[in-house]
Amino acid sequence: FLGEDPDSVFKTLVTVGKSGEHYVFMVPVACELDLKKAANAVGEKSIAMIKSKELLPLTGYIHGGCSPIGMKKQFTTTIDETAELYDKILFSGGKLGCQIEATLADLQKVTPVKLADITV
Repeated sequence: FLGEDPDSVFKTLVTVGKSGEHYVFMVPVACELDLKKAANAVGEKSIAMIKSKELLPLTGYIHGGCSPIGMKKQFTTTIDETAELYDKILFSGGKLGCQIEATLADLQKVTPVKLADITV
């Protein structure tokens, strides 16, 4: 994204916990989700990424176009705490090539999002 700080661009990842519950995590695109920290953030013993083929039926979104807002079901959503460092963050708008720019406060108005240290 030309002219944007790459650390302010977040990807949306969907996981499943040991309990069978699904969780959404948002991390900067250049970072990796730390599965141990992420599990701890949502009170699970462990979590794993869901299989690509499960994404569309579960969320309504395809791989590469998954947005934290507008999923078929509301999942617990956690964003990396670095999101607080930026006036605005960018994340998928729900289809390939479509990005939404919003403040963290605006994102929290449309979907409950909690902050945690969840990256490697």
